[in-house]
Amino acid sequence: MSTENIALLQGTSLATLVQAEVERLILEGELAPGAKLTEADLVARLGVSRGPIREAFRMLEEAGLVRTEKNRGTFVRELPIEEVLEIFEVRALMDQHVGRKLAETVSAAQARELRKFVEVMETAAKAGDAATFHLHNLQFHDRLLELAGNAKLASTYRKLTNELRLHRRQNLTPESMAVYAREHRQIVRAISAGDVETAGRAMHDHVMNSRERTWQRHLATQAASAPPAGANADAVEPVEAVARTARRRSPV
Repeated sequence: MSTENIALLQGTSLATLVQAEVERLILEGELAPGAKLTEADLVARLGVSRGPIREAFRMLEEAGLVRTEKNRGTFVRELPIEEVLEIFEVRALMDQHVGRKLAETVSAAQARELRKFVEVMETAAKAGDAATFHLHNLQFHDRLLELAGNAKLASTYRKLTNELRLHRRQNLTPESMAVYAREHRQIVRAISAGDVETAGRAMHDHVMNSRERTWQRHLATQAASAPPAGANADAVEPVEAVARTARRRSPV
């Protein structure tokens, strides 16, 4: 193998590592939505050259986690709540198809594999371990996609869900993890039983429940940051307008 190819492989490996670290910082909230990512800061923090960092930025942009603006730089992507809710709705329809498909095709060995994911998440939920729950939740849903066997659906789904990862991580509380674990158990039970209608409905409802939690968390955040009584009413009108729009559109 040529020196150039070795250097290319090493650069790609470093870029992947940088991508994973920046993604972790975003998902854990250390890099907030809208925050600017600077090459110099990451060079100092991670001890790598600018080349892998630029490649990592490109990969993160493809994944939907950052955006690059000409002459301004690269920023952690900040999705409007309306777009977040729309993505949940699209994902719910895709998940419904996946559930129905797997209820028709899943093997006994695959069903056992899915139950193992559920068991790990149930244990994490009882321990209040959001990090472990989040990791296995992502792996669980990704495995469902793989088993459905539709590569185009999988690539589209992953692009959409990458944009939601921060919101999904923030939704994890002791109460919600217990609910999600129970919903996962119901999904796997329906798939294993070959119950097409129940499996599809369980997958759809699972995503829409997550959408509702995201909406309620958004409302709570807006309420906490609202101006005190007697402040200019115009200042709160945008929040109320968003609330009215989402209520009209929400199917839940």
